[in-house]
Amino acid sequence: MTDINVSALTQTVLWSTFGLAFVFGAILQRTHFCTMGALSDIINMGDWNRMRMWALAIGTAMVGTGVMASLGLIDTGRTIYTANRVLWLSSLVGGFMFGFGMVLASGCGSKTLVRVGAGNLKSLVVLLFLGFSAYMTLRGIFGVVRVSTVDTVAVDLATTQDLPAVLANTTGMAKASLQLWLSVLVGGVIIAWALLRREFWTFDNLLGGLGVGAVIAGMWYVSGHLGFIAEHPETLEEVYLATNSGRMESFSFVSPVAYAMDWLMLFSDTSKVLTVGIVSVFGMIAGSAAWALVSRTFRWEGFANAEDTANHIVGGILMGIGGVTALGCTVGQGLSGVSTLAIGSFIALAGIIVGAVLAFRYQLWRMERMV
Repeated sequence: MTDINVSALTQTVLWSTFGLAFVFGAILQRTHFCTMGALSDIINMGDWNRMRMWALAIGTAMVGTGVMASLGLIDTGRTIYTANRVLWLSSLVGGFMFGFGMVLASGCGSKTLVRVGAGNLKSLVVLLFLGFSAYMTLRGIFGVVRVSTVDTVAVDLATTQDLPAVLANTTGMAKASLQLWLSVLVGGVIIAWALLRREFWTFDNLLGGLGVGAVIAGMWYVSGHLGFIAEHPETLEEVYLATNSGRMESFSFVSPVAYAMDWLMLFSDTSKVLTVGIVSVFGMIAGSAAWALVSRTFRWEGFANAEDTANHIVGGILMGIGGVTALGCTVGQGLSGVSTLAIGSFIALAGIIVGAVLAFRYQLWRMERMV
């Protein structure tokens, strides 16, 4: 491995990440893929199509990730989601905050980036407050509070917290086999449910579900296989190139926004380098902008009034704090994390859904009071 060109490989990883994020952003802009929108459709209209799209993405990502892991192409035990310490309270509380915030802000982190690319100035404000509060939760005052409160409540396992590893440790079965069968079984059931209704079978719905799921799995391959060096020529240690966590990463859009803002503000500091997270933020905006311009849906949009402004600011702050606390957002935990079958990811996802539903109830209550 001493003859490997680390710099060239890092560039390949970064450009591959940008390409996948560009496609991700374009797909979301075209198909209106949105977790908050999916929940809103169910609550307000009884329409499950966008929820089925999201489920199809989860199932596709789960199957793709499981197959790669079973073949030894990636190791799902090397992610921030699958540590042996299950921060269940952080996942639940952070997920709840993120879910509530994304409703106030009219969309999650990924949707915010997509809307920025399409000309939405409200989402630009949300993005700034999301990134600022996320950084404060990573390394600032909110981080001190997080570490000394919810992060102290956890369950320590004898193995990593992904279900294949837990069951392998309990039953003695091979983890690779469990990884394959659990991913195919659970993911297959989710996919089957998503495709159950024939009216769901439209091009955009299938593109949103299958495309997003494939992009999530593809990013695991780029970071966990293409960007993995078993023995770095200089340190002689294994390394995942260009990741902020030092582990393999797929898409997530809370902490990467904070890192992107830090990179832009301290650009002249040579210690600040591009990472897959930072590049994915730029790729999402670029992909969305490209499709918005091609489809002629790009338009400037601002706030309606002071209350609208306040809701979006508070929503952005809640998403920044909650996303870091829960180790991810609707994409980071709801797609990337869940695709590894990590216990904490399912807890965080439940928290996000509960938070979002209660936020919708809150908005309905506000509207009734104004009548």
